[in-house]
Amino acid sequence: MKLYALCKKTWAMSLLIFVLLVSLTPVSQAAAFLSVAQALENQNNSVQTVKGYVVGQPTGTSTVIKSNYPNDYALALADSSNETNTDKMVYVQIPSNLRSTFGLQSHSELKGKSLTVTGTLTPYFSHSGIKSVTSISTETGGTDPAPDPTEPTVPVEDYYRTAAEKTGNSLKIELHNIIDHHTELSYSAVWEALKKTDEDPANANNVILLYTGRSQAKGTKGGGVDDWNREHVWAKSHGDFGTAMGPGTDLHHLRPTDVSVNSTRGNLDFDNGGTEHSEALGNYFDSDSWEPRDEVKGDVARMLFYMAVRYEGDVSDEPDLELNNTVNNGTAPYHGKLSVLLQWNAQDPVDDRERRRNDIIYSDYQHNRNPFIDHPEWVNEIWN
Repeated sequence: MKLYALCKKTWAMSLLIFVLLVSLTPVSQAAAFLSVAQALENQNNSVQTVKGYVVGQPTGTSTVIKSNYPNDYALALADSSNETNTDKMVYVQIPSNLRSTFGLQSHSELKGKSLTVTGTLTPYFSHSGIKSVTSISTETGGTDPAPDPTEPTVPVEDYYRTAAEKTGNSLKIELHNIIDHHTELSYSAVWEALKKTDEDPANANNVILLYTGRSQAKGTKGGGVDDWNREHVWAKSHGDFGTAMGPGTDLHHLRPTDVSVNSTRGNLDFDNGGTEHSEALGNYFDSDSWEPRDEVKGDVARMLFYMAVRYEGDVSDEPDLELNNTVNNGTAPYHGKLSVLLQWNAQDPVDDRERRRNDIIYSDYQHNRNPFIDHPEWVNEIWN
């Protein structure tokens, strides 16, 4: 009887231990997932599984886009699907074998969905990230209300956060890092984009031409003498980039212009003086320079300032564009005349049309901004 009682007691204790272990198992599994906030705090090259909501695709250190995804290479996770602050996101580098399943270009419907990602916690795009990913899986029932895809991912007041307190070349470098890696358009896509960025606010069927100021029907684009075409304000021969995706299709310096006026401007540098153009009154030109009408002098200057910051030659197929104080720059990657552009920036302040255009390019097309429209004072911080 004593032996029976001892066995019975031992069996009961074993059962109790088993029950306790089973009851603890869900807690251990729950603890196996890190939140995005925890992943951000532990960028220590450890292999972890992180759970979060897909909020978009990172294209730069502080830029996450929500639509028109350029490829399937990356996604951003946050602890809430309506998160807009990139500091609260972790960037995931998608391995090639998972891109067709979890890339946002192929599966834009993943935005707002909950995923678990296993990989190494280490920076990606110079931002807290997950690389060397071994698995990605969807969480059933894990959908938050997705944010409005027409809204910019990062509020303007946060977009330049990392540029605060910087001056001179340090500011130029930081602004480059912020606006770099934008979504690139094809040259044919520029036609339709310009119809929206330069639409006449008084007539939605027309665009406003840069040098003449004329409102012209959107459908009259082409090569005819009175048609409108795509003007490269930073002349495409200055750096020899042509119409290649990137500098050749960057909307921040492409504008609709009258065909014959565009032809006269050609690849001239910018300076004051010359003969007034008979079709584009208020614009002057001579053998080596072009002076735009007063209403867009600042616009032209700020477009060139943007190009000199955006394109620094740090990518093999992009030129290093710089401003100088000369004319006749030819095919060199320079544009002038800097001293005059600085005067024009002060003479013609930023207006609502420029701001609207900057917002459209940011939210609908390239997902980057012209810093000198948002902060024209930075021109003097860098070039004076």
